[in-house]
Amino acid sequence: MWAGRVLHAALSRAPRESRAQSALAQLRGILEEELESIRGAGTWKSERVITSRQGPHIHVDGAPGGPGTFTLIVLSSCVHPLSSVSGIINFCANNYLGLSSHPEVIQAGLRTLKEFGAGLSSVRFICGTQSIHKDLEAKIARFHQREDAILYPSCFDANTGLFEALLTSEDAVLSDELNHASIIDGIRLCKAHKYRYRHLDMADLEAKLQEAQKHRLRLVATDGAFSMDGDIAPLQEICRLASQYGALVFVDESHATGFLGATGRGTDELLGVMDQVTIINSTLGKALGGASGGYTTGPGALVSLLRQRARPYLFSNSLPPAAVGCASKALDLLMESNAIVQSMAAKTLRFRSQMEAAGFTISGANHPICPVMLGDARLALNIADDMLKRGIFVIGFSYPVVPKGKARIRVQISAVHSEEDIDRCVEAFVEVGRLHGALP
Repeated sequence: MWAGRVLHAALSRAPRESRAQSALAQLRGILEEELESIRGAGTWKSERVITSRQGPHIHVDGAPGGPGTFTLIVLSSCVHPLSSVSGIINFCANNYLGLSSHPEVIQAGLRTLKEFGAGLSSVRFICGTQSIHKDLEAKIARFHQREDAILYPSCFDANTGLFEALLTSEDAVLSDELNHASIIDGIRLCKAHKYRYRHLDMADLEAKLQEAQKHRLRLVATDGAFSMDGDIAPLQEICRLASQYGALVFVDESHATGFLGATGRGTDELLGVMDQVTIINSTLGKALGGASGGYTTGPGALVSLLRQRARPYLFSNSLPPAAVGCASKALDLLMESNAIVQSMAAKTLRFRSQMEAAGFTISGANHPICPVMLGDARLALNIADDMLKRGIFVIGFSYPVVPKGKARIRVQISAVHSEEDIDRCVEAFVEVGRLHGALP
């Protein structure tokens, strides 16, 4: 009897196991076909492994240049990058101010880690809020001259948390067609009526605002600085139109906070509209220490609503104390002196002017994001690989990160790059560009 039951169980289990194995084999086939199509299109994205801390000079696993070295920066009234540093020169980081390797930022992170621990093991409203979180939120609000601020694990979370909590089916959101993926995803999550206007096209935005007059709230959403092209939103005109048509303005400042504007407040400061932008989202993971974290800052009532309803805030662990400590010190350093902001502009101009003189097309204007436009995805990949062989770390960007036919190498200037670093990068681009037929 017992043997019969075992045999029956084995026979009944066999078809189920066979079906499961068949489904798994089918999945593998589908995945391999998709992966092969990515390889065939020349858009495969390989991750390069850095074996040193982030900085203008790094060590990349398997790359030439010997043991890894990096530059430490001392920030007082000005920037002092160390000279004659060997290794790979990094032109592919959002470390705009060089603060991710700043000794005071690192020490602040270590002190906070020792005092407040590795993490809270919980979300903010349960037992995941510490005094350092509240202090950093208050500092962010002061920096942006807003009423209040709320922290998230990332700016992606801030963008996916905002629109769903704020907007209902009675409202409308008007979004630049080239907004960051996190803004697009956040807008998809909300029930508001969605209008997409052509990139930086104010006539099209006005037409969409006219069409959206029937809705309760109208929110214009834009990046301040667009990360793939290095161009800047015309916030003066956006704010003028918003005022004319009774709309609110939201700006993502992730690629502007810390270095655009006279004191690094961002594009709203740069363009003189700080008092006209309603909501700002930004990141702690780029210029402000480079660790992790994002935030929303704006009206106090909005921030209070987000604490009650923003799902990424309610259902994600609080920002780790070490990241909070690093970001807080980065803000302190930035608010003590704006000399580093001025350094950025001069170095950006040096790179852009030399590259354009050599015959390259550089997208954007006056932003440390300097996209070298190449068009072909495989060409961008090959040039980036050959640049690494010459000691320059850059990455080719292609579809789906950028539109098809608009592949590029996005060079990013940091305040801690030396003039020698910039000149070496340009020389390598000219050599490799000629090698691949991208230059005469």
